[in-house]
Amino acid sequence: MDDPSEKIKLGTCAWNFEDWRDVFYPAGLDSTGQLPYYAQYLPAVEIDSTFYHIPALKVVAGWADRTPDDFVFTAKMPREITHDARLRNCRPQLNAFLGSLRPLGTKLGAVLIQFSPYFKPDTDEEALREFLDWLPVGRMSFAVEFRHADWHRPAVARLLAEHGITWAWNDLSPLEAQNKGAFEFLPLTGDFLYVRLMGDLDTKFRADGERQFRYGSLLWSRESGMEFWAQRIAKHLGDTKRIYVMVNNHYEGFSPLTCQRLGRLLGLDIRLPSLALHAAKPGQVGAERDEQLELL
Repeated sequence: MDDPSEKIKLGTCAWNFEDWRDVFYPAGLDSTGQLPYYAQYLPAVEIDSTFYHIPALKVVAGWADRTPDDFVFTAKMPREITHDARLRNCRPQLNAFLGSLRPLGTKLGAVLIQFSPYFKPDTDEEALREFLDWLPVGRMSFAVEFRHADWHRPAVARLLAEHGITWAWNDLSPLEAQNKGAFEFLPLTGDFLYVRLMGDLDTKFRADGERQFRYGSLLWSRESGMEFWAQRIAKHLGDTKRIYVMVNNHYEGFSPLTCQRLGRLLGLDIRLPSLALHAAKPGQVGAERDEQLELL
């Protein structure tokens, strides 16, 4: 039987959050110390900063040097390729980005290609087909995340499968549906899984542009959603090479704690720093929090 801890790489979407100070990171820890501290507790992370710009080689080398040998990164493709250029006339930028990731070596798990909700089949399918031919599948692993429902067709799933590219599964269910499973179109197109538990992105800002929440505690508990994902992930332990599960703060309010809670359902022993064990909101999953404290 496959060992979940060997196959499942569970982490958060980015690691540098000011909201985590005093609830995950010690107050005096500087920004350069956050990644190695994070890597003591979680086995993987999705690099969010690459979405905004192509990183310098020395920066990427620093990420590799400050993490354990078995730590795994996934990296978001820059928005100048996916959102601004919409995959058109961007081969030099693609090559530059993929080249920038070389210092990660075997620590690079997969590259995530996330599209906007405005990237649609009727205007962008031909560009997607050409772009997929450019990807060095075999030397790197790629996952595609669609945000427009019109892509959810068997023909598109076959296209990705023909190129050996994974269809990323995401959970963007709103808060009012937080007790329901995310029953979406979830095809298996590659030899690995990429799951993103994103949550309700409308919780980020109010209508006036101000933030609605501070993401440093369990704000809402998605028990049914996590049970659904745990069952779906466990089902594919035997027929995939690796499973990446990346959790966003918006999913339950504090992604490290969500990682630990989901990990328990998957048979993973994820220990968090003692600061994080107090991040459950009073009255929510209290028994679980007390049990964790007893383990210290």
